[in-house]
Amino acid sequence: MAMEIATPIHAPVTSPASNLIISATTAVETQKKNRIQVSNTKKPLFFYVNLAKRYIQQHNEVELSALGMAITTVVTISEILKNNGLATEKRVLTSTVGMKDENKGKIIEIVLAKSDKFDSLMTPAPEEEAVANMGEKPIETEAREGKKE
Repeated sequence: MAMEIATPIHAPVTSPASNLIISATTAVETQKKNRIQVSNTKKPLFFYVNLAKRYIQQHNEVELSALGMAITTVVTISEILKNNGLATEKRVLTSTVGMKDENKGKIIEIVLAKSDKFDSLMTPAPEEEAVANMGEKPIETEAREGKKE
C-alpha cells in the first residue's frame, strides 16, 4: 500500500524560476525607496526639488522618473540640483512604451548622486543662521508687547 504525503498549499516553491522572481521583486522594492515619480500637475516644482534633496541626504542618490509631459519637470529638477552643486548626474535613461491611448509614451529616468559639497551646502553657516533669525521675536514677546500699549 503506497502512502501519499500531502503538501500544504502554502509551502514555498523552490524552483529556480521562482527564486529569480523573488530576487527581482526584492531589488525593485529596494530601489523604490529612493525613487520619485514626478508629475507636472500634482505638486509644485520645488516640492520635488526639496524631496529630492531629502532622498539624496538619506540614500546618497535619488532616481527621478517621469512620463510624457512631466519629462521637462524632471529635467528642470535635475538641473536645479546640479547647478546648486548638490548633485551630480549618474545616469540618464530614456525609453518609449506602447500605450492604449497614444501610439507611444516617452519615459525618462535620471539618477542623481550626492555631490562632494552636498553636506556643506545643506548645513547653513552659523553666521547665516544668526542673520536669518535677527529680526524674529518669539510670539509670546510680541503678544506681551501689544498688551503694554
